[in-house]
Amino acid sequence: MTPIQTSPPRSPSVRPEITADLEARTGLDDAVLRELVHAFYGKIRNDPVLGPIFAARIDDWPPHLERMTSFWSSVALMTGRYHGAPVPKHVGLPIDWGHFERWLTLFRETATEICTPAGAAHVIERAERIARTLNFAVEDAKGTGIPKLV
Repeated sequence: MTPIQTSPPRSPSVRPEITADLEARTGLDDAVLRELVHAFYGKIRNDPVLGPIFAARIDDWPPHLERMTSFWSSVALMTGRYHGAPVPKHVGLPIDWGHFERWLTLFRETATEICTPAGAAHVIERAERIARTLNFAVEDAKGTGIPKLV
């Protein structure tokens, strides 16, 4: 008789502890992030520069808003809820650093309105890093190899 082999037990995830610590330090939680995402994309949709770019690609907003809420939950609170690849979605868009700057302006404004000061600083820092990363990928795909940051 062959003994049944089992996998070693998985160690418990520390993710819930990290998330709880981030929530306590920043005042962010899923409800705040949902409000942030909805308010921010409301501004995006009405923006004369960014609105048309989004409108040309998103015709069903509720799933997009839910995906972005999961994204920000993962980015801001380390929840691991988002499972996607943002870079391929942005490469090939008709955008440059000026678009990212406008995106950041609206994001900073909305985060300051919705979040605690600590929460706003937390998500803004991450948004700035994301914008630089996506801009680099977009510019690299255009063949310039050098991101335009000015």
